[in-house]
Amino acid sequence: MKKRAVITGIGVITAIGKGLSEYWKALENGICGIGDVTVFDTSGYRGKLAAEVKGIEVSDSRLSRCDILGLIAWEEAARDSGFGDIDYPPERKSICIGSGSGGLLNAEIYKREKKKKGKSRPGLLVPFTSYSFTDLLSAIAGIRGRKTTVSTACSSSSTAIGIAAEWIKKGFCDVVITGGSESLSETTYSGFNSLRTIDELPCRPFDAERKGISLGEGAAILILEEYNNARKRGAKIYGEISGYGISGDAYHVTSPHPQGKGILIALEMALKSADIKKDEIQYINAHGTGTQANDLAETIAIKDFFGKRAYRIPISSTKSMVGHCLGAAGAIEAVASLMPINKGIIPPTVNYRNPDPECDLDYVPVVRNMSVNTALSLSLAFAGNNTALIIRGIE
Repeated sequence: MKKRAVITGIGVITAIGKGLSEYWKALENGICGIGDVTVFDTSGYRGKLAAEVKGIEVSDSRLSRCDILGLIAWEEAARDSGFGDIDYPPERKSICIGSGSGGLLNAEIYKREKKKKGKSRPGLLVPFTSYSFTDLLSAIAGIRGRKTTVSTACSSSSTAIGIAAEWIKKGFCDVVITGGSESLSETTYSGFNSLRTIDELPCRPFDAERKGISLGEGAAILILEEYNNARKRGAKIYGEISGYGISGDAYHVTSPHPQGKGILIALEMALKSADIKKDEIQYINAHGTGTQANDLAETIAIKDFFGKRAYRIPISSTKSMVGHCLGAAGAIEAVASLMPINKGIIPPTVNYRNPDPECDLDYVPVVRNMSVNTALSLSLAFAGNNTALIIRGIE
């Protein structure tokens, strides 16, 4: 019998909401969480804004801000799924987490402290790698099965979810903790600033006057189980990760292929993996960063792949509300993609006001009521790391 990977628990934290219900409600209301940054000084930068999660305190130097965000999401996902009561052997429990820069902010704090005081807390350097949160969470959750961190920049957590689903489908595990966590860091911010890709205003994906991204932070954790096991224990099922595709552009370290060639390969792979047809895709959660290059390449690829039907598919970029959460973006957007499946509500692309004649698809400028069974979530990273996730409701 064919195995299916279903979502039985969700935890999420972003600048617009802590917890799934708060996050979905903010998306429905078109709340933009992009504003002033407090975790570091932006006075020397072209852009000053980001989607920062307020009220996060890190009292233990052995934990990073990335860890704290991830743990908040994990605690909700564990409660939601009843993870503590799941009776699977530890070696059948696995973890696959995506993160781009992990606890890099800790290394920056260490450097600032040492420069100011001549010394710093060595514990700050314990959790600064991209895999630190995976290590922390695997110990907390008692994971003795497969354990992997994916770090492919902005597609990290999408790829992690795809891999986790594949593990379930191939029978390698009974349950997988997956998703991603990412915090703001000055190193990342300064890098995008030097590329002149940070908008001075909240980002405007697909808008004719778009000027770049707004960085963000947050975490989303999903609990994946095999469908029959989940049904047997009476778990709530949000949807199914029915397929995924990953590809490379082989083009440029910071620019996407202008014709979206790598995106097309990922899309073909995802459909084949899910064993569905193009016409079954009813909604697309776009990567939609707000840069000139990304939004145009993504639009071109969608039109090339779907043909005339591309104009009838609602497409939104929730980065217009939560910012670009880098390694955690894919997981946060996968949770947004579940909203039309579970609530019959398509989140909007806020800040979209001026249509671009080259980006001429349906970008959902205001929230829309529409029931969806099959959604596509796209994540497109630097160096051409492309991921396409197909998420379906359970009929």
